[in-house]
Amino acid sequence: MLEAADRPIDADNDAAGGPARSAAPKLNAVNNWVPHDIVMRDAWFPIAHAPHVGKKPLRRAIYSHPYFVWRENGVAVASEFHPNEIATREKSAYTDAAGRYPVMEHYGVIWAWFGNPKAADPAHLPSLPFLPPNGGLPGYMTATVRFDCSAPISLENLIDLTHADFLHADVVGDEKSDSETIETFYDSETITMVRTCINKSVAPVMKFFSGIRQPTQNIRQVIRIYLRSHAAIAYGRFTPGDDVPLFHPCTPETRDRTRMEMVMNTSNAGFMFRHIMPKAGYKVSRQDSSMTSPQSPRYMAQTSRKDLHSKFDQPGQRYRLLMMDIADRQKAGDFDYRDNVSADCSDIIGLRKELFQF
Repeated sequence: MLEAADRPIDADNDAAGGPARSAAPKLNAVNNWVPHDIVMRDAWFPIAHAPHVGKKPLRRAIYSHPYFVWRENGVAVASEFHPNEIATREKSAYTDAAGRYPVMEHYGVIWAWFGNPKAADPAHLPSLPFLPPNGGLPGYMTATVRFDCSAPISLENLIDLTHADFLHADVVGDEKSDSETIETFYDSETITMVRTCINKSVAPVMKFFSGIRQPTQNIRQVIRIYLRSHAAIAYGRFTPGDDVPLFHPCTPETRDRTRMEMVMNTSNAGFMFRHIMPKAGYKVSRQDSSMTSPQSPRYMAQTSRKDLHSKFDQPGQRYRLLMMDIADRQKAGDFDYRDNVSADCSDIIGLRKELFQF
């Protein structure tokens, strides 16, 4: 069940609606954050855009485990061994007897399971309601980006939506607005941040490519993270302006290398914005990397140095706690899902359903 916690996190009342569980990480644990040690198992990870996968094997990785992905009779398959490889090592516990991983093709993306292959279940695939289930979006709405940082650091940066006003002001606009509210919603498998701004400076990308002439916009921006899959969705509603629906996965190739198979469905936007906005992802990702790459090495080990937090950092603090909670449960042998990640999230992200009927 989704919980709301738009108030400061309290160590004595750590979970919204009740006291903290004794086994759950406490508030002070956010200052002992070592994201490079976190390995999420029993989860679907996006490893390639579906149109990029053909008969020739592509090499991918999840937590440094090799994934070779290709098609057999048109169906995507993935193995820890190249099909021409002579096996000289034991197969891992993450594949079946033939050394193959469970694979799904959905939303125009190839998803591979990392964890116990017998536990692979389509019910654990994240809900991405603004993407067509069978894919088919044009190639210009997709991109592949890499970050030189651990996946949790990239996602922690993303869930702080206020960072965009300073780091991406030349794309999405500066910090000026008449009012701003931040809400955080979470359950055991997801966290969602909702930011609402009234009369915020118009995003430059919309001023130039959507023809917005008013000086301000009302905006509702949402970031929703599926914790185990390291996959996020971002949904922005700009009034006046276009909706910006973004799939922003952060697949952990290694402990400090992240791959993003981005999809931005701008099908309902005007012609120029529809084509230009997905390409802005390359610019925005470079700006993000300029901040996250230097941060990553600083979180490779516990330190006595404390992080400083503002009132806008609650989603990031909660993200850390939830990730550490899952990691602790998995270390204890508990890999069960306590909440349904495939449940339709259209309402919480504020999706205009009339625009995305598939």
